[in-house]
Amino acid sequence: MWMSSRRRAGSAAGAAAVAAVLLCSPAHAATNESGEAAIWTPKELHFVYMGFSSRYSCDGLRDDVRSVLLKLGARSDVKVDAICAETSGVPTTLPGITVRMNVLQPASAAVADASENRQVIPAHWKTVELPDPARIGAGGDCELIEQIKQDILPLFATRNVEFRANCIPHEPNPAGVRLRAEVLTADQNDTDASARH
Repeated sequence: MWMSSRRRAGSAAGAAAVAAVLLCSPAHAATNESGEAAIWTPKELHFVYMGFSSRYSCDGLRDDVRSVLLKLGARSDVKVDAICAETSGVPTTLPGITVRMNVLQPASAAVADASENRQVIPAHWKTVELPDPARIGAGGDCELIEQIKQDILPLFATRNVEFRANCIPHEPNPAGVRLRAEVLTADQNDTDASARH
């Protein structure tokens, strides 16, 4: 479980090629209400945690955010690096990380950027909820989840987002936050295979 530690040349031709793949590929033919043809898209992020109720070490923040990114559908080769000078494992003020990852975007939305000739893969929509409903005492995560919704979630393809937050600084609030959304996730066999390319 996450939070375990506290802490254009040729672009027209490319677009036509992707459109042809979308129309003719088995992924497109099999797309239904929950299925989607998708393309891995690179994203970068500089993230600084600015909450008051919980403190994280840089390593703890790195590990927790990496777990969230994978849960939201980031490819398995996601890179998350701590950028703090403090001693490893020590909670600190304003811990930060940098993120380099690949996330899925619907292939139809990526046709305009088809000059990179990226592979179209089958994907599906999956419901994700933060904090984990099975996790008790998640009130200390309120401010972090609030920041994840604001700064990280927009990097992913999402739909049907539900968000409620009532974070009170310096006070754990077990009922203070809930983030639920459908995220675009690679079909199991494509996640690791794509990371090897």
